[in-house]
Amino acid sequence: MGWFWADQPRPSASLVAPHPLPRSDATPPAGCPMHKPGANAPMPFLPHRDQSSPSPSSCPVKSREQQPSPDTPQSSEPQQTSRSSLALSKLNPLNYMPSLSNIRPADSPQEVSLPLDREISSIPRGDSDSNWEYPSPQQMYNAMLRKGYTDTPADAVESMVAVHNFLNEGAWNEIEEWEQVFSKGLMHGWQVCSRGEQGIAMERAKREMLAERRKALGLSDPDDESRPKLIRFMGRPGEPTPKARILSALGYVMPEKFGGEPPFDRHDWYVSRKMPDGSVKQVRYVIDYYSGGVQETGEPVFYLDIRPALDTPTAAVERAMRWGGDLWHRASGGAAREAEARSKGSDGNAS
Repeated sequence: MGWFWADQPRPSASLVAPHPLPRSDATPPAGCPMHKPGANAPMPFLPHRDQSSPSPSSCPVKSREQQPSPDTPQSSEPQQTSRSSLALSKLNPLNYMPSLSNIRPADSPQEVSLPLDREISSIPRGDSDSNWEYPSPQQMYNAMLRKGYTDTPADAVESMVAVHNFLNEGAWNEIEEWEQVFSKGLMHGWQVCSRGEQGIAMERAKREMLAERRKALGLSDPDDESRPKLIRFMGRPGEPTPKARILSALGYVMPEKFGGEPPFDRHDWYVSRKMPDGSVKQVRYVIDYYSGGVQETGEPVFYLDIRPALDTPTAAVERAMRWGGDLWHRASGGAAREAEARSKGSDGNAS
């Protein structure tokens, strides 16, 4: 995965799902099915909702503006507070979702049995030494039924789980690359970014080569303790990022250059970064998920735009370095300079 420069701005990484989704008359939701899309969330495929089922309730977490003022009647306040507290207590604070049942409900419309096994991800948790677990196909299907997607074919759920896990793994790989560049400080970040995306790719290839060598020799990785960890995450499909809003607005003005489908989903991932002095810093990453259509073989294509959120001036500098470094490298003739240096080095060795 990496960032690509083109005349038309596009998301960072293109991911092809491991296998196509089975076709049927019912279309599964395109967004991350483990999160509830908002009413205004742009999605390339609109799922069919069972009109006979009641609509999901609103978010139980109320903002301060929604809280009753002291001047208003308080007759129903205890009941509302108790109801909100009960709903909030059912949410997992690490992903803001209720607990997912891994048992097939008695009234489930599914006609096939779904696996109950959960796959272990490569994403380390911030609250323990273990890794995050992905939901089982049965958990995924139960969650979709709870949200009203009753026409989703059960035989498509396993493929949907595979795509869901595949996208998360790709997103984490990109986040790890950001962390490898900037967790050692801005000076180190600029040394890498000033060589453009080519320099970042060379650093990645060097790390992979060293990792393979250590694995072959049975040695431990000294950087394991400094690896980033995922503290928590949140799906926010109904809240487009500022960048997505700007690109959508530009699409109306210059559709031939910026036209395209808006992102169908958004995630916020909170990552722990270990600094050179040993301290730990929390960094929020935002992820925009774009649909790239379907290949001739049937595999859906997705583009992920991943970057640190502009919560701090440091994050803004990191984004400027990452995206501006490649432009500076190409505009200043960095590739030609490196080629000339390699040529001189080879001539010196020959003599």
